[in-house]
Amino acid sequence: MKPLSGLDGLFLHLETPATPMHVGSLSLVELPAKHRGDFCKAVQRLYARRLPLAPVLSRTLAAMPLQLANPVWVQADEVDLQHHIQRVVLPRPGTQAQLEECVGRLHSILLDRTRPLWMVYIIEGLQSGQVAYYTKIHHALLDGQAAVMLARVLFDLTPRGKRIPPEARQISPGEHPGLGTLAAAAVKHDAAQYLKFVRTLPDIVRALTSLRGGGNDEASPQSAGTSGFAPRTPLNVAITGERGFAGVSVPLDQIKAIAAAHDAKINDVVLAICSGALRRYLLDHGGLPGKPLIAAMPISLREPGNEEFTTQATMFRVSLATDIANPVRRLCAIRDAATAAKSATGRAKAALPTDFPSFAMPWILHWLASIYERAMLGNLIPPLANVVISNLAGPQVPLYFAGARMTRYWPLSIVQHGLGVNITVESYAGAMGFGITAASSAVPDPRSIARHVLAAHKELLPR
Repeated sequence: MKPLSGLDGLFLHLETPATPMHVGSLSLVELPAKHRGDFCKAVQRLYARRLPLAPVLSRTLAAMPLQLANPVWVQADEVDLQHHIQRVVLPRPGTQAQLEECVGRLHSILLDRTRPLWMVYIIEGLQSGQVAYYTKIHHALLDGQAAVMLARVLFDLTPRGKRIPPEARQISPGEHPGLGTLAAAAVKHDAAQYLKFVRTLPDIVRALTSLRGGGNDEASPQSAGTSGFAPRTPLNVAITGERGFAGVSVPLDQIKAIAAAHDAKINDVVLAICSGALRRYLLDHGGLPGKPLIAAMPISLREPGNEEFTTQATMFRVSLATDIANPVRRLCAIRDAATAAKSATGRAKAALPTDFPSFAMPWILHWLASIYERAMLGNLIPPLANVVISNLAGPQVPLYFAGARMTRYWPLSIVQHGLGVNITVESYAGAMGFGITAASSAVPDPRSIARHVLAAHKELLPR
């Protein structure tokens, strides 16, 4: 039995049909030349062997009495792999656009909370002859760094796969805690968090003061151009539950060359490419605000060596300098803004909590999410950011999945009321995969942003 952290509980309690809180990924895999079997069944067999190595996939929720506090994770009696791993066949001709449309629909569907909170879809019928692997898992289970750790369990470095010793194949028995046990766990968790909060309150106050910035601090967020609200755009509206998705890849060595040419980091170049793409998109759809767009970027709070499957991250805001037309000058402005924002957040992140008391939180947060959605406040409240942009370092060697080689990888993530677009980027085997998740009510065609990503990347290439 494992209590949810306060941050993980937020992803559960703020979820509505319009705002699913799962993350995911889409991969293309190349089947071996002489492959004759059923790949979907091969994937089910792989998961059956590796579930003991990834207990996070066997966790299910046990609710607290009267839902007075966060639920706890318990070991499920069994994991029905025929339910969790399903086959989808695209209609002909099986284009990339059809694949992305299919994944957008699947990403719109809430996960079943009576089961472990993950799903896998093996998508066949692609005209390329490849097979697609789309998976989604609730953000209450893991963050981006934990997802990378999970991938190490599921993927292999060779087609033959890793050998699993017999002692590691045992699955823990199911857990069925009684109401008294659940209530005691809630009291113990909240008491510990109240005590921790009192002890760390001075550090938290200093952290919040640092994040607000002040005086002539060159590393304050104000100096990064993120004081106040972000400008309102067509991306920043109340949303419905329908999702769209587009994935596009660019060579990692070209990203590195751009960074080296301008004394920037890879993350700065990713931000600049996204900035250029959104700038082009808004010029085509409703106009570009005179004030620069602001991106919300996750930053990990994990200590080195921490491999816990939970969410340990916070957000910082950075200017995308979309008011600057010249792409190189825009990159340099973003580089300076990101450095300032990271410096301020870095000094504070050790004190930022990811766990906190959860008494009455399910009621309060469900009520707030419902009111916010029904009143369509996403159309009324000025946005703090215009877009979420996340950048993760993935493996740089080819990976194999159930004997098939993974050729492309694109992440998917969460959009929210007032934040209708999320661009999550992850490197894999020499490429940077830009995954564009969008609320269809905010961006009807995310493939147009993907095309602008390619154009924004091209204009930054060293001449």
